[in-house]
Amino acid sequence: MAAASARVCAVELPHPPWSSPPSRHSRPGVQREIQCSEQPRRREPLRRGTVSPRLPVPDHSPLPPYAGTDRLPDVSPERQLHDSESIARMRAASELAAQVLEHAGTLVKPSVTTDEIDRAVHQMIVDAGAYPSPLGYGGFPKSVCTSVNECICHGIPDSRALQNGDIINIDVTVYLNGYHGDTSRTYLCGEVDESTMQLVKVTEECMLRGISACKHGASFRTIGQRISEYVDEYGYGIDPFVGHGVGKIFHSEPIIWHTYDYEPGYMVAGQTFTIEPTLSMGGTECTLWDDGWTAVTVDGSLTAQFEHTILVTGDGAEILTMRR
Repeated sequence: MAAASARVCAVELPHPPWSSPPSRHSRPGVQREIQCSEQPRRREPLRRGTVSPRLPVPDHSPLPPYAGTDRLPDVSPERQLHDSESIARMRAASELAAQVLEHAGTLVKPSVTTDEIDRAVHQMIVDAGAYPSPLGYGGFPKSVCTSVNECICHGIPDSRALQNGDIINIDVTVYLNGYHGDTSRTYLCGEVDESTMQLVKVTEECMLRGISACKHGASFRTIGQRISEYVDEYGYGIDPFVGHGVGKIFHSEPIIWHTYDYEPGYMVAGQTFTIEPTLSMGGTECTLWDDGWTAVTVDGSLTAQFEHTILVTGDGAEILTMRR
């Protein structure tokens, strides 16, 4: 679950703790042209549907500290490091998140509602003895984020049915045995045009390039640098949302920038955080719906996002949310 720039589009809006200041979205002086001959088809603006009541969790479900409060926690300054026992727990939580996301992706087809996806995700998580981390986080009313078309992130599942040609990011986080595993990917719904498929493909490659920069002693700035250099080849915008430390705490330092802006400092073996770039086909200025969560592009341009939780190692990074 993206940190609005993980603390962060959040500054003076009622944003969740995870989005970056709008003035820091892209490298100055870069010409922005979509390098794809086919332009995306015209879409109707995203309309919200009806949000159903919050789903219950069993009495025996493990609860994170924020559950039941609807309070939006501050991003913790703690940089989460793990020993062998907590790494094993992070692997278990991340593996479950990956399994749930894979199942959710099989549901993406025209006429399916995002509320149906939420119900399936919720049930799979609680059946596994875990808790859906977004549920109740800062008052978020659902168990998964479903962000369609121009929704950058934090879309609330509702009664709107997916349509042929849509794209949807499904963002799953689970809380298992005291640890959070966090992952997302963008899925194609039905027949999607070439330019939209390119946006999705480039976004996934950006995430992987950011991950390739990670190892013990590497500077955090190299993550955003590698992503930005690749994005510049295509002319997409990098939206103002960031990755974050994750572990016992849902959102913590370090803040992971996906642009030429960067978090100072260096990575340490045993550290876990997310890398989750969001790219836009047009402008990167965003606005929040009055639900306080749904972040959409002002110009209605399509966006895509991919996310993994990673563990820094001595010579690289282990992708904890990679499906085994």
